[in-house]
Amino acid sequence: MANTITVKNPATGEVIKEIKKFSQEEVETALRKGFDYFPKWAKTNAHKRSELLNNWAVKVRENKAELAKMMTMENGKPLKESYGEVEYAASYIDWYAEEAKRIYGRMIPANTETKRIIISKQPVGLVAAITPWNFPAAMMTRKAAPALAAGCTFIVKPASETPLTGIRMIELAHEAGIPKDAIQYVTGSGKEIGDLFTDSKYVRKITFTGSTSVGKQLIKNSANTVKHVTMELGGHAPLIVAKDADVELAAKETVTTKFRNAGQTCVCANRVIVHEDIVDEFAEKFVQFAKQLKIGNGLDKGVDIGPIINKSSYEKIVDQITDAKKKGADVLLGDQFDTDEEKDYYFVHPTILNNVNEDMDIMHEETFGPVAPITVFKELDEAVKLANNSPYGLAAYFFTNDYRTGIYLHEHLEYGIIGWNDGGPSAAHAPFGGMKESGLGREGGLEGIEPYLETKYLSIGNL
Repeated sequence: MANTITVKNPATGEVIKEIKKFSQEEVETALRKGFDYFPKWAKTNAHKRSELLNNWAVKVRENKAELAKMMTMENGKPLKESYGEVEYAASYIDWYAEEAKRIYGRMIPANTETKRIIISKQPVGLVAAITPWNFPAAMMTRKAAPALAAGCTFIVKPASETPLTGIRMIELAHEAGIPKDAIQYVTGSGKEIGDLFTDSKYVRKITFTGSTSVGKQLIKNSANTVKHVTMELGGHAPLIVAKDADVELAAKETVTTKFRNAGQTCVCANRVIVHEDIVDEFAEKFVQFAKQLKIGNGLDKGVDIGPIINKSSYEKIVDQITDAKKKGADVLLGDQFDTDEEKDYYFVHPTILNNVNEDMDIMHEETFGPVAPITVFKELDEAVKLANNSPYGLAAYFFTNDYRTGIYLHEHLEYGIIGWNDGGPSAAHAPFGGMKESGLGREGGLEGIEPYLETKYLSIGNL
């Protein structure tokens, strides 16, 4: 039906639930409610906002099992990953519950004896968020928690593939005592609601996690009303394994970053760049560890790799593998698929390709699937050039036990998030975001609340 969204389990193709789409009038009403409630929420004292956020985190943890199961059913990721995401989502609420009490101003010495200069911070206003399907809980709290902590009201459109987790998270916020008009959700077409968000005179900030192409359009549309924007966009993460690296550690951590959520994360390693002297040893260990991963329905015990979210994503992955093979890549593992178009589910087994080169699509396009291409380098500056040869600059990884190599790579890689001997660098208390076409602004850490605040300067004269 045109006015509903069908939510399916991507592991089985089964319908989980039908939910309503919001009409244009309903979206506009929600925006008006958020706008009208903003002055009251902004004046709610910071300690009270902190208390309500803490209550929300408690509610999320109390309902962890329900949320994790719901997430796995609509997203497909293994249940153990869903449990991890619920905790990750709650950690953002924890962090910004504390940061609500640490929004400081300052006094600046004046240039005359009769003046005082005061700098203060205030919330930007109603924030509209659009969140992705691959992390339906954490990507929402990473935006909602700092917005609410800063004194902004908040409205989110969750991804149509995975709306149920986000909706339940917001219900729990209401149960925790956060007013309904302070945090809301709407559902429907991303394009239609995105246009309503950017056109609205009530919205003062847009925050988005998703593709670079959509992010660019949101930035353009937001310019008409000069909205604040935070954009966490696409990535094409390189992973460099230096000659002196601990090869076993590098192989294990590459499995961690590459195959989490079936490779459907924006910070997954997309290009594995290995020194020519150790590439055979690395590839052997990488294959050995990847072979141990179990593929299947995320609700089943022991599953490590779930389904691809939909048919178009599956077809892109297959196209990249086919292109690489035609251009000379060797398949070390995988290139196997379990699909049923009639039932609408698609699985890609962990795939490792060797002898990959720059002529192949997989070296330039984000894969968003469990496929790891290996290429080689001889000199370190060659590895850096390969790594930086991308319009994206979200995440990068490198493995070395030489501090000089590590410092060199850290200083020369054009990426906002870098893991040194670490395949999982994300944390609520650290700033997350990219360079170049991977985004604007940061989420998480001390930096994550700043985009929700305006700076106001007061000069007091005639004292």
